[in-house]
Formats: sequence, C-alpha cells, structure tokens
Amino acid sequence: MKRNDIETQYKWNTDLIYSSKEAFDKDFEKAGKLIKEIAGREVLMCESARAFYDTLELLTETELIITKLYEYAHLNSDVDTADNAFLALSGKCENLFREMGAAAYYVSPKIIALDEKVLERWYEELPRLEAYRRNIEIERRYKPYMLDDSGEKLMAQMQMCLGSQENTRDVFSYADLKFEDTIDETGKRVPLNEANYVPFMFSHNREVRISAFTNLYKTYAQFANTYAALLNGYVKEKTTLAKIRKFASSLEASVFADEVPSSIYDNLIACVNQNMQVIYDYYALKKKALGVDELHMYDIYAPLVAEIDEKYTYEQAVEAVLDTVKVFGDEYKNTLEDGIKHKRWIDVFPTDNKKGGAYSAGCYGVQPYILLNFTQTLNDISTLAHEAGHSMHTYFSNKNNTPQQASYTIFVAEVASTVNELLLAHKLLRESNNNAQKRYILNELMETYKGTLYRQTMFAEFEKLMHAMSENGEILTADLLSEKYYEINKKYFGDAVVLDDAIRYEWMRIPHFYYNFYVYKYATCICAASAIVKRIETQGEAYVNKYIKFLSCGGSKSPLDSLKEAEIDMLSPDVVQAAIEDFSSVIKQFSELI
Repeated sequence: MKRNDIETQYKWNTDLIYSSKEAFDKDFEKAGKLIKEIAGREVLMCESARAFYDTLELLTETELIITKLYEYAHLNSDVDTADNAFLALSGKCENLFREMGAAAYYVSPKIIALDEKVLERWYEELPRLEAYRRNIEIERRYKPYMLDDSGEKLMAQMQMCLGSQENTRDVFSYADLKFEDTIDETGKRVPLNEANYVPFMFSHNREVRISAFTNLYKTYAQFANTYAALLNGYVKEKTTLAKIRKFASSLEASVFADEVPSSIYDNLIACVNQNMQVIYDYYALKKKALGVDELHMYDIYAPLVAEIDEKYTYEQAVEAVLDTVKVFGDEYKNTLEDGIKHKRWIDVFPTDNKKGGAYSAGCYGVQPYILLNFTQTLNDISTLAHEAGHSMHTYFSNKNNTPQQASYTIFVAEVASTVNELLLAHKLLRESNNNAQKRYILNELMETYKGTLYRQTMFAEFEKLMHAMSENGEILTADLLSEKYYEINKKYFGDAVVLDDAIRYEWMRIPHFYYNFYVYKYATCICAASAIVKRIETQGEAYVNKYIKFLSCGGSKSPLDSLKEAEIDMLSPDVVQAAIEDFSSVIKQFSELI
C-alpha cells in the first residue's frame, strides 16, 4: 500500500517528538553548543562537588537531546527508506553521538581517578550528587582497566576508525555479492539473495530448499578468504583492545560491560552441551514428521505443519495481546491499550519503502514506538506481543528512574518481550480446540527454543573459540574457520542430521560474529523468560508484582540484581536446565499431537 492510503490511526505519531523541522533544528543546534561546552569542562570538572555534578548533568542533558533527535530521524526514515532527507538526518545524529564521545573523553578517567574520600565528602556536601552514585560506581569499576589521560584521549579519537570490518562485510554481503538464480515453488528460476534465502528454506518444497541451499553456499565458498580476512581483522581488533586494557580476554572485556561474570557464558555452553539429546530428539521428530529417509541441513527449517489459513484483523491481534497481558495488572494493560488505541505507538502495516521486520524503540521523555509489518497472520499477533513487551519494559524503566539510570542493558532486553510471546502461545494452546492450530503453535515454540537456545549457544561457542584461537596467536584463515565451524555443527546436530559439507561456510553469513559476544544473551534471555512465565502461571498475582519490579529497575541495578527482583538467579545453571526441560516438554506435546 501507499503510505498516504493508510488511516492515521495505524501510523505512529512522531509529531509528539518534534512538531516541526524548525523544532528539530533548534535542538540540533543546541546539541552542538552543549558538546562544545562539554569539551570546555575538562579542567573545571573536578574542582568542586558542584562542578562535578554540573558536568554530569550536562552530559545527561546532551545525551537526552541527541537521543531524541536520532529517534525522530530514524523513525521517519524507517517508514520511508527512500526519503534521503531523513536518512541524512539520521547520519547527522549519529555524528553527534561520535562528537559527544570525543568531547567527553576525559569524563571516565577523571571519575575513576577521583580519591574515594573526596568523592564521599562531595556526596555529603551536595546530596543531589547521590542521583549519580550508581553511574559513578559503574565507571569506577573500570579503574584497573583504564589508561592514562593521553592513552584515553587517543582511544576516544580512534573510535571513529574502529569496527569498519562489520560495515565492509555488510556492504559486500548485501550489495555486491551475487548468487546464482534458484528455483521457486513453480519451478521457475528466480534471483537468490540473503533477503529471500530464509523464506526459501521454509518452503514445503524440498527441491526449492535444495536449490537455494546449494547455490547460496557455492557462492560463499568462492569468497571464503575475503570473509576470513574480515573476521580475523575484527577479532584481532577486539582481542588487542582487551589486551591494551589488561583484561584477561576479549570475552572478559565484553561481559564486564554487561556487569556479569564470564561463568554465565560458560555455564550456558556447558549446560546445553550436557543436554544435546533434547535437540537430537527434536531433529529425530522432524525427520519422522517430514517423512524423509535422511534429514539434511537444507531440511532443518522445513515447516512441520501447514500455515494456518485463518486471517486475523489488526484489531483482533490487539485484543488477543491485551487479553494476554491483563495478568500483569491494570497499569500494564491500560497503559498498553491507551498507547495502541489512542497515542499511536504503532506503525502497523507494510507500505512502499517501509523498513521490513519489527522493532520497539523509545527514549527517555518520549513515548515508546513499535514498527510492525502486519499481514494478518498468527505469527503477526506473536510479533505484536513481543514488541509490546519491549515497549512496556521501556515504559516502566523510564517511569521509575532518572534519565541517567533508566536504560536497561542488552543482557535483559529480550526477557520481557519473550515473556509476552510465551504467555500468548500458552494461552492460545489452552483455549484452542483446533488441533491444527495447536500443532502450529507448538511448532513455533519448538522453533523458538531450537533457534534461540540451542542455535545461539552454538554460535556463542564458536565465537568464544575464534577469539581464544586469535589470543593464542592463530590466524583465522578460511580453512581453519570452516573446519572448526563444521566440527561444532557435528556436535549440535548429531546423527539425526546429514551434515552437508556446504554448511562449513555458514559462518560467513552470520553478522552477529561482528557484535562482540552478543548472541549468548539471546539464549540467557529465553532461559530467564521461561522461568518467569512458569512462575506467573503457577503463582499468579503474588509473583507478578515481583516481575513488575524487575521491569521497573531500568539501569538502577545490575542486570543480575534486576532479575533477582523476579527471583531469577542467572548464576545458577538450573535456569538454563529448566528452559531445556520446557523445550523437551513442547517436543513431547507436539509428538503426541501428530
């Protein structure tokens, strides 16, 4: 559809951020002035408690304005990616973030260098400074890893030219890499690219899957040395930066920023490795359900059930989600309902040049925003529930915290969204009398656990291995990466799946390997979410209040302490083990239904 054909109620309202271009420009100009002011406070910052507090306030104000500017620009750009004006504005806002980082290079070193007695005296002299104690403590954790002033200034300046491998990889993969044509459902030869590869792998037609799989990896294999050089450069960059700051490893440096110990990473891998039989059972079930003599790598995404023919209106989707979240109490349910129906949080339908997929966005002082591409499927209802979970997490975090302590970390970011997704699925299973619909929902749950818990842990294990090899002085060549990736696939797929040789090249198409130990958080989040859902469904309102406290923590507590508000101890392998048992239970339910 054309965007002008969409009724206003189905389009998000970015005028609440800036009512005009003039208002945007005014804040943009103000941000530039504030950045210059930050740069000029290097000497003044630690002269007194008041100067210290004023500098922190200035940083908070500047970041709030830049974040608001970026929010407005990228939201408008995403609903019309052909609009170069908003694309340019997004780029300018990103530059503001970089300029602010360069101007404020001295702040962390000065916070860390402050004498403890001086800092405590300042808290007494200026009680308002207590509002920043948590932020100050987070910075001071880095004391053993900081460089001198000249070193920190150099590191800040270098940020502009670090991390280029990810962008190079993306440009090459999505713009320059050309694949041989593949066949579609009708047997017609059609172009193949990264965007349509996944839909081809979900095809019910095995020949379609084989053609796409073969052609994709045949092309990737031709550029293995290029991808290896990029990944080797990226990993070497991260391991070198960790070494410069005297971290034990790049993994330690990454999880330190998350305020979690590396034992969580190791526990996840160890627990999943001890429970490989569950994923083997899943693939054995898949082989049986598909009725194939051999289950190949091009079969692992093949749907076990047909699509549900039933279509759902957006209004039906909204009511299904609101009915699901009423378990969280009036504030949660009423706030979400008001946001969807009256405050236009959501941009609902796919339109020309609109960004694909879905996400939740928002910044302090601005309402949450959700991008959807609603096409009336059952999966779209699940997506709405998922993104609503993100938005309500943001709502409670912003409501209950100061701006400098409102943002929650990526380590917990997928918990609230997955909780909503699981609760919706369980509710639909309880209420459905349609076995076809039940099979569809159970299949989606199996795919969620398989893809988020086992597959992401496999990626996490491979990522850890790559960095360890680099730290031991090994060069990550194409042959080495392909062989190690093939070996780790052997472990995660077992005897139930024929491990086609081409899968050894899959590491080239995983952008997350350039995200610096990001993928393990997907797996830990679904484990935490599974545990939370089980408590909600068994304990009811008494537990829900604890869950709302978790949502309200924002960044005022560490992610581990935030989860403890919901009685989730991520240091315990039991949380991972329980999620694996939930996966096993879903496999059993699906097996019984078929």
